[in-house]
Amino acid sequence: MFLDFIWYTACSFIRIFQNMTPSPTIQNTLAKITNAFHGMGKKNDILMQGVSPADISAPIQMKMGNVAMELDNIFSKALSLGASDIHIEPDEDTLLLRIRVDGRFMEYGRFPNSEKAPLIAKIKILSSLKIDEQRLPQDGKATYHDAASGKNVDLRVSIIPTIYGEKVVIRLLRKESELMDLRSIGVLPMNMVKIKKHLENQFGLVLIVGPTGSGKSTTLYSMLSRFDPEEKNISTLEDPVEYRIKGVNHTQINPQIGFNFADGLRSLLRQDPDVIMVGEIRDSETARLAVEASITGHLVFSTIHANSTVNTLQRLTNLGIDPLLITSSLRLIVSQRLARKLCPHCKVAYKPDESIKKKVLSRIGKYVSDPDELMFYHALEGGCEKCGHKGHKGRTGFFEILEMTEGIEKLVLSHASKTQLEIQAVGDGMITIKDDALIKVVLGEVSLEEVLQVLGG
Repeated sequence: MFLDFIWYTACSFIRIFQNMTPSPTIQNTLAKITNAFHGMGKKNDILMQGVSPADISAPIQMKMGNVAMELDNIFSKALSLGASDIHIEPDEDTLLLRIRVDGRFMEYGRFPNSEKAPLIAKIKILSSLKIDEQRLPQDGKATYHDAASGKNVDLRVSIIPTIYGEKVVIRLLRKESELMDLRSIGVLPMNMVKIKKHLENQFGLVLIVGPTGSGKSTTLYSMLSRFDPEEKNISTLEDPVEYRIKGVNHTQINPQIGFNFADGLRSLLRQDPDVIMVGEIRDSETARLAVEASITGHLVFSTIHANSTVNTLQRLTNLGIDPLLITSSLRLIVSQRLARKLCPHCKVAYKPDESIKKKVLSRIGKYVSDPDELMFYHALEGGCEKCGHKGHKGRTGFFEILEMTEGIEKLVLSHASKTQLEIQAVGDGMITIKDDALIKVVLGEVSLEEVLQVLGG
C-alpha cells in the first residue's frame, strides 16, 4: 500500500508539471521520478508525453517487473495474436488479464492485487485520464507504437469502477493500409452481383448494419476502395480513421470540441462531394442529413446498429425518418456477423446426421450440387502448427443483403411488420444470414457449431 501511495503521488505531480514550464531543477527531478516509475526511454513512454517517435534515441534497458515493460509485453502479445480487445478485470484476490482473439477470450495471465494500482495508473497516464478518479467511469484515447510492425496503433480506453476496483477495456484499432476485397471477407458471388450493381449508382444510401465488432468498417472500406479517387470527390467522416485510402479525404470527428457526425456532414455537403462515408448514424439528425444527402445527388455509405436488414427499416422510422424518404433514398442494406474460419490445413470432414442434413438441405438445397455426398467439417482438437493449435484461423462474414425493391417500398409505406418485410425480401431473392452461414458450412469454411454459436438456433 505504501508503494501504491508513492506511485499515485509521483504520477499526480508528473501530470501537473507536464502542463507547466518547470525550472531545470524540477525537470531533472521529474526525469528521475519518471525513470524510476515509468521506464523512461521506452518509445511508448515518450509518445505519452507528446514527442515524435523519430526523436527517440535507443531505448534504455529496464528491470523485469517494471510496469511499463509489463504493459508493453501485454500490448505486443495482443497485437501479435491479432487481438481486438484487452480486458483487465480485478477480482477479490487477483487481477485477470484477458485478450479477445477472433471473437473469443484467451487468458493472458493473472497478477497479484499489488500490481493493480500501478498498472491502471500507467494506463490512465497513457490515455490522459484522471489518475485520482476511481469512483466514476472514464474514457480516453492513446497511441501505441508496435515495434514488430513499425506502425502506430490507436487505443480506445474505457475504465469503469467495480466492487473489486477499476475494470479496464482497451480496444486496439490498427491503422490499416491494406484493404480487404469483398470476396476475401466472405461475400458470396450472388451477393457480390447485388453490391456491384448498387455501387454504380450516382446517388442513394447504402447501410451496413450489425453489432459492435461485426466487421462493418471493413466492409465499408472494401466498398469505398472500388471507386477511383481521380474521377470522384470521395470524403469520409470517421471516429476513428481506421484505414487510409490514397486520394480519399479522411476526416476525424471530435465530439469533445463539438465536432460530431451531424456537424461534419453538414459542412461536408458544401465540399461538392460525389461519394460520402459517414462512420456511424447515431442520432436522428445524422440520419436525416444522410438521407437528404443521398436524395440530392450524393452516394452515401454509413453504418447503423440494428439486428437485421428488415430491423434497419424500422430503426430508421424510429429515428424520425419519413417512410417516403426511406424508400426514395435507401438502395441497399447489408447485415453481417463475424465467425471463426476453420483451419484449412487440419479441419476434419464428417457426414452429418440425416435429420440435420435434411434441415440444411430444406433451406439451401438449391445451392448444393450433390446432396448425397454432402460433407460437413469441424475443427481438429488441438489444431496444428499452421493455426497455432487452435483449429481455427482468421474470420469470415455471414451476410444478409436487402435491396429496395418495389415490393419492399410498398410494405415500408404501409408500415408493414418485420415478418411481412422479411417474406417479401426473400421472395425478391434475398439470402438470409442463416442461409448464407449454412452455405459456408457446406463449403467447409466454418463449422455448424460455430454457426449455432454466432447466430443461435
